[in-house]
Order: sequence, then C-alpha cells, then structure tokens
Amino acid sequence: MGENDSSRYSVLIEAARRGDAECRERLFALCRSYLGFAARARIETWLRRKVDASDLVQETMLEACRDFDRFQGRSEQEWLAWLRRILDNNAADFVRRYRLTAKRAAGREVPFKDNDDSLHRGAPEPAADQATPSQEFLRLDTELRVTAALAQLSPDYQEVVMLRNLQRLSFNEVAERMGRTRPAVQMLWMRAIRKLQVIMEEQEAAEEDQAV
Repeated sequence: MGENDSSRYSVLIEAARRGDAECRERLFALCRSYLGFAARARIETWLRRKVDASDLVQETMLEACRDFDRFQGRSEQEWLAWLRRILDNNAADFVRRYRLTAKRAAGREVPFKDNDDSLHRGAPEPAADQATPSQEFLRLDTELRVTAALAQLSPDYQEVVMLRNLQRLSFNEVAERMGRTRPAVQMLWMRAIRKLQVIMEEQEAAEEDQAV
C-alpha cells in the first residue's frame, strides 16, 4: 500500500490508543473489506455451505475490539497481521465446532453410504502458518492490493471472482449460485480477471510515480 495509507493507519492507531472513539471506529472500518477477503480465502471448499464469511469477520471484529489494548504494534502491517491471526484462530474454532456438530449428528442418524466421506474422516483444520516475517509481509501486501482492486470491480465481477477464486467453486457451482449458464459465467470470470489485472497494474504504476 502507499505511504499515505500507512501513515493514516499509524495516526489512527495512536489516536485510538489515547481513547479517541471516532478514530477507533474508523480504524476498524478500514480493515473490514480486507478481513472479508481474508475470511473468504480461509473458508475451505467443504465448509463453504456451513460457514458464512461475514460471521467470521463479525466475530473477529468483536474480539479485536474487546482485546484492542493487547495490540502492541504501530504500523498498518502490524495491525492487519494481528487481525489476521485472530481471524485464523476463529476459523480454526469454526472448523472444530463443525466437526463436533457433525460427529453428534452422525451418532443420531441411521448410517448410509455417501460418496463424500469427509465427515467420517474428519475435516482437516487450517494448516499452521510457517511463513517467515518477510514472507508474511509480502503475502499481506499482496492481499491488501488484491482487496483494494476487488473493491473497484462491479458487483457481478466481484461475485464471480469471490466464488471462483476465493471459495474455489467449480464453474458449474458458480453458475448455479449466480443463476447463469456455465459459458456465461466463464466469460464473466475471464472479463473480471482481466479487469482486475488492469486495476492492479494501474495501482502499481501510480505507486511508482509517487515514489519518484
């Protein structure tokens, strides 16, 4: 992100620490779209119909607000990385709760053969993040850039990219969700990706101009 954005976050963080309620509210509002992006990216395909990303974001925001005094960072990257750790923990909790509910339901049901045996195997939990600090910074920066670019797409473009790239649905599933034919969805997705690439290239060029 640009230097102005980073400075804005730092100012808001310090003001929020001093008890400025308005700045604290703005600080959380700025990160909502990023958290929405991150939440959708963390919901596994097998769980997409069980968990609403907005619920995950809401729980993360409430927890971060409650524990704000524990945040020790000062920069945009530190703030968003802290939020993402909370989000990851909540995502893991969602998985554990789902597995427990599935086991209880299985105990009450008459056994039957199901081609999808993920419930019997137990759903995998999100993998532990082993990234180095530099890798973490680069990944966060990429996610922020994509989030900013997604926000500039039309609603249809946003939806098809979210369903296809973040929730990892097949084109048939995306077509069903959007009420369109598969060929129409594939064409919409290709146009959305091209538009997304153009926006990100323009953002990169603008940042390079500012750096000169």
